[in-house]
Amino acid sequence: MIEKTTGAMAEFGTPASPNRGGPVAGLVLLYAENYQELPSVWVLDQEHMTIGRDEGTNIRMSVNAVSRVHAELSWVDGAWVLRDRGSRNGTLVDGRRIDTAVLEPLNEVRIGDAILKFVDKHAEAFADYRIDGSMLNGAVRRGPSDGAMVGGYQIDRIAADLTRIAPTPLSVMLLGESGTGKEVVARELHRLSGRRGAFAAVNCAAIPATLIESELFGYKRGAFSGAERDKPGLIKSAHEGTLLLDEIGDMPLEAQAKLLRVLQAREVFPLGATAPERVDVRVICATHRDLWRLQQGGAFRQDLFARLNEYQLRLPALRDRKEDVFMLVRAFLARHGRAELSPSFGFMTAALQYDWPYNVRELEACMKRCVALSEGPVLGDQLLPAPVIEAMEEYGEVTRAVPPGGALRPGAPAGSVPPPAGAGPARGIPTDVELRSLLEQHQGNVAAVGRQLGKARMQVHRWMKRYGIHVDDFRRGS
Repeated sequence: MIEKTTGAMAEFGTPASPNRGGPVAGLVLLYAENYQELPSVWVLDQEHMTIGRDEGTNIRMSVNAVSRVHAELSWVDGAWVLRDRGSRNGTLVDGRRIDTAVLEPLNEVRIGDAILKFVDKHAEAFADYRIDGSMLNGAVRRGPSDGAMVGGYQIDRIAADLTRIAPTPLSVMLLGESGTGKEVVARELHRLSGRRGAFAAVNCAAIPATLIESELFGYKRGAFSGAERDKPGLIKSAHEGTLLLDEIGDMPLEAQAKLLRVLQAREVFPLGATAPERVDVRVICATHRDLWRLQQGGAFRQDLFARLNEYQLRLPALRDRKEDVFMLVRAFLARHGRAELSPSFGFMTAALQYDWPYNVRELEACMKRCVALSEGPVLGDQLLPAPVIEAMEEYGEVTRAVPPGGALRPGAPAGSVPPPAGAGPARGIPTDVELRSLLEQHQGNVAAVGRQLGKARMQVHRWMKRYGIHVDDFRRGS
């Protein structure tokens, strides 16, 4: 039985000693072949914990390739330090073999044939969710289980939010990177809303600026050359239903002003019309762009933002919810007619090591490829596309060390060999300025920055998120 931490400190605090009631850290299972026999999370509830297959270890892992006492975790100077205990197969952090490393949130840790991730808070929340989608400890999902949203704890929280907000008239803003499933969430919102009308979606970035007004608001016959009959427009076609405005950040300012009128007056004015037409539509907008920055630059109206942002949901990138990868792999195999296929351990290792920069959409495309190329019942890693295989090229190498006497900082391994000249910051974590300089130098190539720092791309992404850095700002032509 995992005791759940309560109170404001558990929700908003920084990591604290496990003996002082702070946020609960833990190791969340991402994959092991015998995952049915393992817990979903190991909570770090003591200041020193051993990991291994012996019954006397604090974190017992009955998994292939795990030594009797494989590694240990210690609370040192306000951080969790992972040390290998001379294990036969080594201990890996983010795909690099380490002797000692200070863990950062979302670090991937491999102990034998168990792949895990470190979380510095709310570890207990993962306990009821198994990586195949089933529930443990008699728990039930907080959100509906009959929808299209696939995932564990993080997705279940979002599904529960949708259940509460769907019956209301509030406009909803969905934020998240490309491919995180914003349209899937919007359709689920419509399904749960009970609205009688249709669901309509429009990609604002895909419609030329000269046509977006006629597409959204419609037009009357004779409004312009070629307008031979009335066209209702997407807003009118979603009357009594739901309209998804995808990539709202790319909508021209003139169209933004007209959309604001629709939201304020609940009426639409087609091109060439002499009077407005009443409309009842629930608007959901989605974007991967930073609307706050667009407002500051005058490219997005502040009054429209206030109307659209009555309720906001941020969808996590797939790299931030790797515990769902196995479940998504199985779901996509079933969706594309090959539910009998199963991934090999090598396949899952590569799938968990990869960043998935285009998120769930990219993973589904990968699985469609695997379905087409598979010849047996087991999916081998040779079926994976080139970017996924390339991410494994340095897997298992010894990580670069900090200089002698250097302080252990999150993500920094202990050692005695300084990084080579020009390798970037000598400390474990680059500063905001240092990371921006490296991204500028490599024109936004995160993989190149990672190679220079001796870190996996996923770690660079985490630092970018911490500092609020947007990679598009460093790419040519962006």
